[in-house]
Amino acid sequence: MDQSELIEMRRRLEEAEEARLSPHACPSASAIRRRPDAAAESGHRLAFALDADRVLHSLAYTRYIDKTQVFSLMDNDHITHRVLHVQLVSKIGRTMGRLLGLNEDLIEAIALAHDIGHPPFGHDGETYLSRKCREHGLGPYLHNLQSVHFLETVEKGGKGLNLSLQVLDGVMCHDGEAHTEQLAPRPEKDFAQLDAELAAQQREPGLRLTPMTMEGCVVRICDTVAYIGRDLEDAISVGLIRRKDIPRRVSDLLGDSNGTIVYRLVEDLAARSAGQAWVGFSPEMGQALGELKRFNLERIYLDPRIKSQHPKIEKAFSALFDHYLDDLLSGRRQSQVFGDFLAGMSPEYQAAHPPAALVRDFIAGMTDDYFLRRYEELVWPRRLPSRLD
Repeated sequence: MDQSELIEMRRRLEEAEEARLSPHACPSASAIRRRPDAAAESGHRLAFALDADRVLHSLAYTRYIDKTQVFSLMDNDHITHRVLHVQLVSKIGRTMGRLLGLNEDLIEAIALAHDIGHPPFGHDGETYLSRKCREHGLGPYLHNLQSVHFLETVEKGGKGLNLSLQVLDGVMCHDGEAHTEQLAPRPEKDFAQLDAELAAQQREPGLRLTPMTMEGCVVRICDTVAYIGRDLEDAISVGLIRRKDIPRRVSDLLGDSNGTIVYRLVEDLAARSAGQAWVGFSPEMGQALGELKRFNLERIYLDPRIKSQHPKIEKAFSALFDHYLDDLLSGRRQSQVFGDFLAGMSPEYQAAHPPAALVRDFIAGMTDDYFLRRYEELVWPRRLPSRLD
């Protein structure tokens, strides 16, 4: 099969897609990229399916496997890690997309990529790394902005993945921690607007950004749907809470298990949003979800029992950041920041970032286990060889 036949195959797929999608969906033919892309322009894959493949095969996606979701340093193989969370967001999001006639490939690409910027140890690690970034003049560390940075600037040795605007926008705007009962897209965006919103939220971390597509709106809401019940199950499995502790008003409407919670939220979301130019819950379901988020915050995320080791983790973030920054400034080529990170990065990437930003990117990309091993090497004495001559 020659190239022209593959392009014709993609054209037919694009036509079939537009015929079946809702008028509120974003068709693959509308994908916009920052720079020309031969693979996207000449291959058989639809644009957002190509984006999902690029995310799936990225180095940052591989490192999801050992990144904390909520519970860190627990000897329990059934606790949710980041890799499972993004897969759940993708699965739930694609189900919603199918029900609403939206572009499932775009939903999948956003969902798989949305947490790539999370550092080791989840949101707490984000807080500790943010303090070091502010200390060194980089501004606050925000994982959604770092996700875009990884995808555009760090992956492929500093060249980036050249993902579509629609995917990058969905990643930037995902904000699953904010309570959202109804969300409508703001479609009039280009790369200049994306860059402006990235800069604006860097200056003002509390700024709320809105996705440009319905698919981005779906991922933002399904991010919450995916983690809210799953975090409950994890908390129950480690003895942090009991199932009967869930507020009665919440369990009556949403149920008291992850499966039931996801099913009822998706059912309500689909029924409420069908045919609309927005995605949202019914008022009663939205209120119940908000109450469950408050319950999880108070009884799970802020419980001191899961943070007993966090003073040590914060100390480790500070020590590693300072150590690698000093290695860079002193030119210690034997340091891991050179061998494990910068050795694979382009000269253009290295020249475009100050030393503190290089350290930020190195630490942000670490898995929990790699982070701990590097800190152990830093503070734990090593045996010397029997002879030093």
